[in-house]
Amino acid sequence: MRTAMGVWRWRRNPLRRPTDLFEAWVAFAALVCVLVVAPAVGWVAGLHVDGTLQRAAHEQRQERHLVPAVVVRPAADAESESESESAAGSAADPSAQRTAPHRTQIVAVWTAPDGSSHQGTVPAAEEPPRPGDRFRIWTDARGRLVGQPLDPSSAVFHAGMAGLAAAICVAALGETVRRLVVRRLMHRRYIRLDRAWAATGPDWGRAGAGS
Repeated sequence: MRTAMGVWRWRRNPLRRPTDLFEAWVAFAALVCVLVVAPAVGWVAGLHVDGTLQRAAHEQRQERHLVPAVVVRPAADAESESESESAAGSAADPSAQRTAPHRTQIVAVWTAPDGSSHQGTVPAAEEPPRPGDRFRIWTDARGRLVGQPLDPSSAVFHAGMAGLAAAICVAALGETVRRLVVRRLMHRRYIRLDRAWAATGPDWGRAGAGS
């Protein structure tokens, strides 16, 4: 609102000072930055991030595979360890056991895309896990466990958030610069006013002063 009001200082007025006109130009530049430059920067940044994330998602989909796995048994070591951690957490904080999520670790076997067989400890897909249950896990070509590849829609969302953040930063920067310039102008105006008052103050109200 202050930026828009500063533009009105362009109006012709006998009392308009040169700094008023300069402040109007600064306000106009800030307004252009908010309405034009910031959206443009956000759009470009969003496209760049989207392109990068989409390439990463494509590479991950090419390198990662969803393979079937079979539950062998619960992981005894992981189960006992999680039980001891839960007991310690409950002793320290009674609400920890109620709030902390728990997923059972199981021993499973799977066949990699290259044909090799693997066995390892993974989180259970369903609770409670039963031996012989089938589920699917993400692995690389050699059967090593990997995370789920990035979804294209998630990439678009993150790119949009990055573009929005870039636009907000540019708009905030433009408004910050405008405020700093206006503050500097106001400081200079007060200095000039003090000097003018110091020069005319002693003669203020005297008969024939200034004649």
